Amino acid sequence: MQAIDRLTIDSQLEHLQAEYVGTGHADLNRFGWAVNIQRDSYASYIGHYPLLSCFASAENESVGWERYNFMQKVLLPCGLPPEREGD
Repeated sequence: MQAIDRLTIDSQLEHLQAEYVGTGHADLNRFGWAVNIQRDSYASYIGHYPLLSCFASAENESVGWERYNFMQKVLLPCGLPPEREGD
């Protein structure tokens, strides 16, 4: 791989990471990445009515109640963040 190719790939990756939060960046830890994935999933469940109604019927709840539960889970999808060692 030539230096020009590596520079092009790195600049494309930086552009993607700046434009889309879910793609992560060099300073993103495991917990932050998991939170992004969970929030994206819950937002997709809320935004797609057929998927939301599938979850509601599987849990024998109303669609509105499932939407409310997913919105609550978006706040802390993976629980509280772990404490940093340096703090």
